[in-house]
Amino acid sequence: MKNIAILGSTGSIGTQTLEVVRNNREELRVVALAAGSSVDMMEQQIREFRPLLAAMWYEEAAADLRARVSDLEVKVLSGMDGLLEIASMPESQVLVTAIVGMIGIRPTIAAIESGKDIALANKETLVTAGHIIMPLAKKCGVSILPVDSEHSAIFQSLNGEPKDKIEKILLTASGGPFRGRTKEQLVNIRVEDALKHPNWAMGRKITIDSSTLVNKGLEVMEAKWLFGVDLDRIQVVVHPQSIIHSAVQYEDGAIIAQLGVPDMKLPIQYALFYPDRRPMRGERVDFFRLGSMTFEEPDIETFTGLKLAYEAAAAGGSMPTVYNAANEKAVALFLDRKIGYLQIPELIGEAMEQHRLIPDPNVDEILSAEAEAYAFIDARVK
Repeated sequence: MKNIAILGSTGSIGTQTLEVVRNNREELRVVALAAGSSVDMMEQQIREFRPLLAAMWYEEAAADLRARVSDLEVKVLSGMDGLLEIASMPESQVLVTAIVGMIGIRPTIAAIESGKDIALANKETLVTAGHIIMPLAKKCGVSILPVDSEHSAIFQSLNGEPKDKIEKILLTASGGPFRGRTKEQLVNIRVEDALKHPNWAMGRKITIDSSTLVNKGLEVMEAKWLFGVDLDRIQVVVHPQSIIHSAVQYEDGAIIAQLGVPDMKLPIQYALFYPDRRPMRGERVDFFRLGSMTFEEPDIETFTGLKLAYEAAAAGGSMPTVYNAANEKAVALFLDRKIGYLQIPELIGEAMEQHRLIPDPNVDEILSAEAEAYAFIDARVK
């Protein structure tokens, strides 16, 4: 029996992780759950999975939850203290980091220092603090197991192969709902348009990020840290069918790829059971029905979010934090209909331009850079 704790249990990745647990109850046990403010869903999850600990980000939500589950033997926590207690609890072996944003940095560090393996779905942790996380994981002898579809595909394509023989990582992207459009055609994009992803069912923020290609930019930075490769060896390939989830090209010219239907449960299950593979119900790729697969170069002049990501990653230090934080703030403003669609990358670029780089930031400096980017955009939009 493997005991797991889940941060972000009511979100898209969290609920799909629980579905994997549901299908493997004899081998997986949930010992802790954490979420933001979705008390109704959290109560349902607690009653089904009976964790030892639960946490809500907001104390008001935690108080409501405590009253609702007072008949059960579960300790309900709140805030960062709650996340840190879950991350370091002795009963768990794996921490699934499925929360969105840089809130995941401190719990991830706490879990690593407590000897937990990390099933990583919180890409911001590596984007902003990869220089801290990866050496710490190596020092503590724990595994960082990628849950993102693309990074799981790369991870699987590296199985049994020497990492020093990598020539190139081929990071695939669907291209999002606006693939092929010009900047002029994106001027009047509405929130409803940007939330219609052609292949994947995801949360609102990541769906917007996928439409701007900012998500792919974040994945480039994540891949750099996960697999120890230089930026110039990470190539984004637009693959509209989303069947090849990513690939690795080796120095002899061989390309090894992982293929499958667009379903996040596969990479989640792979991370939880690694290095084993387990049966999983669901659709399979039918090559005869598929017929063909196509590939394109990303349009980084129209979708400048990806171009800015390479620039932020090349600058290093605190610049990826500013890129990520500025995007978080800009996307929130767009979802609230306070800025236009094209203002998202514009604000990211402006935040990066005004930032004074910190070459090797500690956690406090990372969080300070985040706050600075938020404040800049707040002032800029007002």
